[in-house]
Amino acid sequence: MLVVDDEENLRLVLRTLLTRSGYEVQVAKSAEEALVGLSQFDPDFILADVRMPGMSGIDLCRELTARGSTATAIVMSAFGSLDLALEAMKAGAYDYLGKPFKHDEVLLVLRKAEEREALRRENKVLREAVRKQHRLGEMLGKSEPMQLVFKTMEKVAGYTTTVLLQGASGTGKELVARGIHQMSPRAGKAFVGVNCGAIPETLMESELFGHKRGAFTDASSDKRGLFEEAHQGTLFLDEVGELPLSLQVKLLRALQEGKVRRLGDTKDISVDVRLLAATVRDLTTEVKEGRFREDLYYRLNVLQLTLPPLRERTGDLPILVDHFVEKYNARLGTRMRGMSPEALKLLMRYAFPGNVRELENMIERAMVMCEGDMLTPEDFPERVKGRQDPIALTLGTGELSIKHTTRVIEETLIRRALGQTNGNRTAASKLLEISHRALLYKIKDYGIA
Repeated sequence: MLVVDDEENLRLVLRTLLTRSGYEVQVAKSAEEALVGLSQFDPDFILADVRMPGMSGIDLCRELTARGSTATAIVMSAFGSLDLALEAMKAGAYDYLGKPFKHDEVLLVLRKAEEREALRRENKVLREAVRKQHRLGEMLGKSEPMQLVFKTMEKVAGYTTTVLLQGASGTGKELVARGIHQMSPRAGKAFVGVNCGAIPETLMESELFGHKRGAFTDASSDKRGLFEEAHQGTLFLDEVGELPLSLQVKLLRALQEGKVRRLGDTKDISVDVRLLAATVRDLTTEVKEGRFREDLYYRLNVLQLTLPPLRERTGDLPILVDHFVEKYNARLGTRMRGMSPEALKLLMRYAFPGNVRELENMIERAMVMCEGDMLTPEDFPERVKGRQDPIALTLGTGELSIKHTTRVIEETLIRRALGQTNGNRTAASKLLEISHRALLYKIKDYGIA
């Protein structure tokens, strides 16, 4: 217990009372002194006066929240008002005591706080037990589709067989790849990942296979490629469907012979790499239309693992929400308790075209915007609440900027196309009548999950 008050008499009274009641008590005459003392004394509860010279009790609560302190703060003031109490709660205080107060009032507030903390710890233990039961690596899910994914991951992890991961954007293909690597005998070696659609075609060969000094204008020194970096480990090729045909031939050779040749070199280098690949494209269609080599497709598609979209595993939403709230509480320094039942029902009805990645971004945004300690429907975007079309909303404001309105229209149409195609960006680009590369650029520019 830490008592923070600039009145010496009150510090003495509270110290005597609380010590007699079984608490270990430390005191500080200012918020600044209290913060210094926290490095040596880690209290479960802090009783702090609101009005003190320098930093106020409410400012102290804000600082405790920013530091991620787990102490329960209770503020005290002789200038009591409802507004002051609400401000204290928003700053992170658990309760408010008006001065003068009876000794029994102090003890009652502390007993309530202890019960609340005990319940919170119990809930945390239970949530952690549930999470462990429904977790594999960094993946979470208790739904039947995800349990099937976990089972398949465990089966394939011990082999060197190539696995093709398929699923819409945001379903967690890289997490699955990392999970397979971490469960495999290669876990102690490197996991190297690359997005084949994010690197220009002219640089992709050098990135994968490396180059010799002088191989091209900017090649000022020898460079190891990703195959060499992943030697005895795992190489993950995300968006493998984006590879140009010329590189598909060289990738197939590397997989079949276990050898690579740096750009500009005449010698082969032997590599031992377990390959995992992922794509949102339908590679069978790509093969039929001549954009993907059939022999490479069969070499990659030895084992196929398809990840379900979030809309097909809505039973996982509660544990995913708990996980992201806990994650961003730690990152943002907030003390969010969770999500209201109404907000959870709202998310259950949403299609999530951006899948788990969109959910995570949405939770982070909601936690930043939330005024209280519980996420409510009002903290989520209009597209989730389904109240008004973003285009109509923008035009209804009288907006005259063609540049701004065009961005709103483009983003809205892209989200609709991705939703209609279950996140398949190749199909979405056809609906939007733009190139696939242009769509990838706009997705990144607009921050679409």
